[in-house]
Amino acid sequence: MSLLVKRGDTLPSSFGNFFDDLFKDDFLPSYIGNAVPAVNVSEEKDQFKIEVAAPGMEKGDFKLNLDHNVLTISCEKKKEDEMKDKKYTRREFSYTSFRRSFTLPESVNGDKIDAGYNDGILKIKLPKKTEAQKVAAKEIKIA
Repeated sequence: MSLLVKRGDTLPSSFGNFFDDLFKDDFLPSYIGNAVPAVNVSEEKDQFKIEVAAPGMEKGDFKLNLDHNVLTISCEKKKEDEMKDKKYTRREFSYTSFRRSFTLPESVNGDKIDAGYNDGILKIKLPKKTEAQKVAAKEIKIA
């Protein structure tokens, strides 16, 4: 949906196309349109894994909370730069935050959740309870 209402072409068509293209989603940097980062979730024999793509963050920016089998991943980063020179002062700031929640299955052992942040990816390991891990099939001999 566009916020611009088109009421006839008052500009030459080449200018109209330029401004139409300027406000398309793919023109803007990807971080502006995406309020939450991409996430990969995978299951292995003994655990689940969640990987969150969050480059530019630091491990201290993240908070992980587990409440009634709901894992909430949140991040908040504030940055302020100030530069003073003889004739001017420049001050810039930025603020980035997101929150993502996952309802975990009963098979996850919440006491042993482990997380680490490296190379722009937050990796969370969610070990399964021993009774929930699949045991390899075995043949039973009949006596």
